[in-house]
Amino acid sequence: MAQTDLDQVHIVPRAIPATDAIQPSAVPSSHTGLIRRDVDLVMVPVIITDTTGRLVTGLQKQNFKVFEEKQKQEIRSFSNEDAPISVGIVLDTSGSMETKIARAKEAVAEFCNTANPQDQFFLITFSDTPNADSGFTSSAQDIQNKLAFITPKGNTSLLDAVYLGIQKMRHASQPRKALIVISDGGDNHSRYTENEIKSAVREADVTLFSIGIYDRYFPTREERLGPQLMSDLAESTGGMSFTLDNPNDLPLVANQIGRVLREQYVLAYHPKNAKHDGQWHKIKVKLLLPKGLPYLVVHAKNGYFAASE
Repeated sequence: MAQTDLDQVHIVPRAIPATDAIQPSAVPSSHTGLIRRDVDLVMVPVIITDTTGRLVTGLQKQNFKVFEEKQKQEIRSFSNEDAPISVGIVLDTSGSMETKIARAKEAVAEFCNTANPQDQFFLITFSDTPNADSGFTSSAQDIQNKLAFITPKGNTSLLDAVYLGIQKMRHASQPRKALIVISDGGDNHSRYTENEIKSAVREADVTLFSIGIYDRYFPTREERLGPQLMSDLAESTGGMSFTLDNPNDLPLVANQIGRVLREQYVLAYHPKNAKHDGQWHKIKVKLLLPKGLPYLVVHAKNGYFAASE
């Protein structure tokens, strides 16, 4: 069963008097992450869920506050429209996936079925080493055709595959970017270390979603730590992590991730006192909601690297 359930909650906020403002201490903390920019416009994708993991829609621009280095910023644009996105699918094809690969392929197909016609995709599979099975394509069928002849074998180079996905995403044509990682275990065959990948993910303007299909018995330490590793990587980008113990749930969860990407809020602002210093600038997203609404959870990046002069 999925650890996170994304049934949808639609909220129609009433007018917000000043006395109804939620105090900062009551607002859920944003997940960590970084966003790099080359111009003075910072884009911050945001996912809102309730405490049970259900997706929350219907919020408006006035329900959000954005702070950079504790200074409130003016939100110049706000959207939750179905805008095109560049998506990298990173699929575990190691030997342990033999009994799960059919459902994993179905999950990829289900996600592709939610796509916008202007979306673009690439596919990376990984076992002993990661393999870039396709470049960017706007055809979901191209991705599914590549999967048809895959036979699971070998070890799990998860970290190397995530790194390759980050590098390929540098060539994306859409401003919104996401990686979807599907795996059944921890890393046991990568050159890159966990700390190196966490640093690379923090610097990348990519939202990472992870789907972990885990057995009840973990024969190695790496596999035992796999769920936490996947969760850490996803949360560091403002994304979400799903933990399954039944491969039959894979297509459902892939469909849910597609819904999240379709319903994601995107905030943008021009920083006050903008500096081209190449340094990390901390961001915090807070919610401003009427009293009586349930506690909501913010999933968002919390910083970016400014461009250098």
